[in-house]
Amino acid sequence: MNIGLKHIPGRIYLRYGLLMIPGTVVLVLILIVIQRWISIPSWLFWSIIGGWLAKDIIMFPYVWRAYDMNQPGISRSMIGECGIVKERLDPSGYIQIGGELWRAECLEAGLPIEIGQVVKVIKMEGLKLFVRFENSGN
Repeated sequence: MNIGLKHIPGRIYLRYGLLMIPGTVVLVLILIVIQRWISIPSWLFWSIIGGWLAKDIIMFPYVWRAYDMNQPGISRSMIGECGIVKERLDPSGYIQIGGELWRAECLEAGLPIEIGQVVKVIKMEGLKLFVRFENSGN
C-alpha cells in the first residue's frame, strides 16, 4: 500500500498532533486519578501512555486525509458526479455515488426520476445533493 507520506504538508502533521493532545491529557489525568486508588507501577503507567502515543502514530497514515481541509475530497466536491437512483426521486429520495447513499432532490419540478436512472449532481447544500436526469445518450 503506497501511503505517500512524503507529500503530506507540515500543517497536517501539526493539526493532527494538536488534535491528539486533549485525548492524551485526558488519559494521563485518568491514570493519575486511578493511581490515587490503586498503586500502578511506574513502568505500567508509562507503558500505557507510550502505547497511546504509538496508536496515534500508527493510525496517522490511514487518517491523515481527514485532517487536510484544503484538499478537495469526494465528500466536498460532489458537483458534477453521476449517481444511480436507489429510491425514486419525487422530488427527493436516495442516490448511490461510489458505494455511498446520498439524500438527493430532483431539480426538475414535477418530473420524478425512477430507480436505476442515472443522475448528475448540479448543486450541494450540506449533505443534500440536487440532481438532474443524466441522458446517457450524450
